[in-house]
Amino acid sequence: MTSLSPADAERLKLAFQRCRDMEGTLNEQLRAYAHAGREIFPAYGDAVDRLVERLSRNGGGENAPRPGEVMPPFMLPDENGQLATLSSLLAHGPVAVMFFRGHWCPYCRLNIRAVIQAEDRIKAMGARIVAIMPETQEFTGKFKIEAAAPFPVLTDLDNGYALSLNLAIWLGTEIQGLLSYQDMARFHGNDGWMLPIPAVFVVGRDGIVVARFVDPDFRKRMEIDDLLDALERARGGT
Repeated sequence: MTSLSPADAERLKLAFQRCRDMEGTLNEQLRAYAHAGREIFPAYGDAVDRLVERLSRNGGGENAPRPGEVMPPFMLPDENGQLATLSSLLAHGPVAVMFFRGHWCPYCRLNIRAVIQAEDRIKAMGARIVAIMPETQEFTGKFKIEAAAPFPVLTDLDNGYALSLNLAIWLGTEIQGLLSYQDMARFHGNDGWMLPIPAVFVVGRDGIVVARFVDPDFRKRMEIDDLLDALERARGGT
């Protein structure tokens, strides 16, 4: 099984920078990066295809909270160790609860950048964003600082909250081998190789899910226009 060479890692870094700076929607940037990544590291692209097929076949994420259902509560530490709860966030307006794979994930970095670019519009409607990751506070803090995120980034250690939402998945030995250059055990504080399916739940002040985006293919994310529309609808329903 082939891991990523230093030369190819540098090529991926440059491809990420090109996709980050290109004009287009979030998913256009994500598709461009996925295409570049497949050319540079084809073994990983093929392995991801197989992972996504397995997850889709097993209904990955299908049983996560749906529109009209209550969003289960959480109490999780932010990057500074301060506990945050869903109820405290909802006291100020609708909330988009967003699950990310980790600070190391280029798709997550493209995703959070696009969300931050819409932050003024999100704040103008009285809504909030909260990011949740399975990484320790050292790395949620790194993610927040590098992205200049103006919203909390919470640690879901051992994917406890993601598991309760039917979002946590095991990556499998093939992906583990290909990602062996990433120190996941250090990032997560465990060697379980579990990640959440990236997802978004837009929740009204009454705690009811207004909209969701759940896709076992982490290369796809909720478009920013769809996020803004859902937050606007959540505001209207409060």
